[in-house]
Amino acid sequence: MKLNHIMWFAVAMVLASAAQAGQYTKYVNPFIGTGAVKNSLSGNCYPGATVPFGMVQLSPDTQASPDWDKASGYDYNDSHLCGFSHTRLSGTGACDLIDLLLMPTTTDNTWSQLRHEHEKAHPGYYAITLEDGIKAELTATTHTGLHRYTYPADKPQRLLIDLDHSAPKGSWDRRIIQSQLRIVSPTVIEGYRIITGWAKLRRVYFHMELSSPITSFAIQDGDQHYGAATVVNGKALKAWINTEVPSQNTEGAPLVVKVALSTTSIENARLNMEKEASSWNYDQYVDEADRQWERLLGRIEVKGAAEDMQKFYTSLYHAFIQPNTMSDVNGDYTGTDYTTRRMPQGQICYSTFSLWDTFRAAHPLYMLITPEQNAQFVNSMLTHFDTYGYLPIWDLWGQDNYCMIGNHAIPVVADAVMKGLPGVDAERALKACVASATVSHPGSPFELWEQYGYMPEDKQTQSVSITLEQAFDDWCVAQLAAHLGKTDIYKRFVKRSQNYRHLFNPANGFFQAKTSDGQWLTPFNPLRYGGNGGYPYTEGNAWQWSWYVPHDIDELIALQGGAKKFCERLDRFFTLEEQSGEKNDNASGFIGQYVHGNEPSHHVAYLYDYAGQPRKTQSLVHKICTELYNCSSNGYAGNDDCGEMSSWFVFSSMGFYPVCPVGGQYAIGTPLFDKVTIHLSDDKQFEIVAHRKNPSDFYIRSMKLNGKTYRSYVLRHDDIVRGGRLEVYM
Repeated sequence: MKLNHIMWFAVAMVLASAAQAGQYTKYVNPFIGTGAVKNSLSGNCYPGATVPFGMVQLSPDTQASPDWDKASGYDYNDSHLCGFSHTRLSGTGACDLIDLLLMPTTTDNTWSQLRHEHEKAHPGYYAITLEDGIKAELTATTHTGLHRYTYPADKPQRLLIDLDHSAPKGSWDRRIIQSQLRIVSPTVIEGYRIITGWAKLRRVYFHMELSSPITSFAIQDGDQHYGAATVVNGKALKAWINTEVPSQNTEGAPLVVKVALSTTSIENARLNMEKEASSWNYDQYVDEADRQWERLLGRIEVKGAAEDMQKFYTSLYHAFIQPNTMSDVNGDYTGTDYTTRRMPQGQICYSTFSLWDTFRAAHPLYMLITPEQNAQFVNSMLTHFDTYGYLPIWDLWGQDNYCMIGNHAIPVVADAVMKGLPGVDAERALKACVASATVSHPGSPFELWEQYGYMPEDKQTQSVSITLEQAFDDWCVAQLAAHLGKTDIYKRFVKRSQNYRHLFNPANGFFQAKTSDGQWLTPFNPLRYGGNGGYPYTEGNAWQWSWYVPHDIDELIALQGGAKKFCERLDRFFTLEEQSGEKNDNASGFIGQYVHGNEPSHHVAYLYDYAGQPRKTQSLVHKICTELYNCSSNGYAGNDDCGEMSSWFVFSSMGFYPVCPVGGQYAIGTPLFDKVTIHLSDDKQFEIVAHRKNPSDFYIRSMKLNGKTYRSYVLRHDDIVRGGRLEVYM
């Protein structure tokens, strides 16, 4: 594959940073997925500094008001940046957070040109030289962002602190309810802001310390200027500060700024800094962030082409940026009822659960290689259940924004219990899953589900997609109940898991909407796209939703007339290039009607395995891995969606994928690497070794599992976690 000039530049950039990185972090290129080429989508990722699962994601902002198409606040194609803010989402299709922006300058200018030749980044570190000569460096701990600004010699050391900067104020009825800036001392600034948006009420408290004392400052609230007032309340607060310039350093002296965050209080923000970032040794934090990433990324070792390793470790890195820590170092967190609560000793409260995306591959990946972390995620979901009455749908800053359909915390929780994850209360988990599948909440009117056995489009929009996904969720509840010996619950939910069949139209082979009187909704165009309401299909069309029965693939094959006809229909799906005018904004990364840029298609290439034609799975998976992922800023075929797009690549490049993310089985695709070593709990490891006569070989000739011939194209979770070796002869 030829590399474009952007790709070559990105590769050169990450290699230039590699000297400061570790054995695995040197392969991470944080610029992958940060900007799309014209008329396409990319990852919506950002290049800034964070640690695994950290609250702080400190990164440059190239947008004054970033919207959904630049949701991380950074776009590689932009020409200017306006500062560095401390929180953001990675890869999402909607924007929120973007809290507390700082911008160093020697003048009153609040923007700088963005020149990529002056940027570099690796895990836990970002740096850029601004147009006025200031070198800005960023790093982070879990709760603290650390800035080092090296100003030109004998130039003023000015710093803008902006509490008004956020995603567009018209988006999600976003507005700042109240904020405060307080100059506590010449080296300490504190404050907070309370803001609505995608998360309906967020409280962000901060404690800031500076290595050089403030010599002068001015605070303003919109057009109102407050001169030298040391504390100001308002809704559009900004402060300009000037700090002392050490005269003895003719080369310019660095100003280090430490900013700790909390969702609960300024006092806890202070405590977070005290416990995590009390030192002024900046390089110490850069090194520690790299060590944290090195330990995590090293849980999977791969050997292969350098470009493939860069794609792999960057994907693994993106998968572990979130979920994000919400509790403070003492365990305090803001509950869903806005009270301050405390996690049990040793537990952390997490948020940022983009579950419609991440239940498919990201959470199975956590379950496989970071099970101890996944237990914390699951317990955070159960904590959400304790106050909401159902598991989270899309949990952001500790609240539910109800984005997307279904309730896909159910498969995550059920899978954790069924795989014996320590530290999760099985009975509490079952209670939460049953409630989440029976208590009506936004997008899930279960009284309709029980009454009709499907979602009627005239009573519930996105009816086909909800029916298919709810049937899967019900199957997960049934499997968990069976696992725990709850026969009555099992019978109820396994019956409901078959509801998808009520919307299968044998006349055309599609899942098609019905109205409440049982009639097919017409006219019907299988190529027409839906979005997030007003049509039976969510972010896709009938072709793309034809395959979503991951819990009952044998029956799906039977509905299509058997394996031969099923494969013929899959062939048609992957070759039909006809479009019906306007596509959904999430439709990208096409192979026929297959859309790799959005999640409903992600499992489909693996379905040939179940119908006796695994070579077609191998060919398609290889094509997606090599053609729809690359090392440029446009390296993803669509939004990364909190690591889901990345997790697909991690699994698929290792050679297997969780088509049904509950039940402990993976479909085998084709390994991209010559050797993969997964380091498991209890010092076990599982190896996948690909024997190739030619580096380009990707079809599987035969396999051996632990020295014995292996003919199945399904790999069991138990076989992996016991440790062993899968040899694949290409």
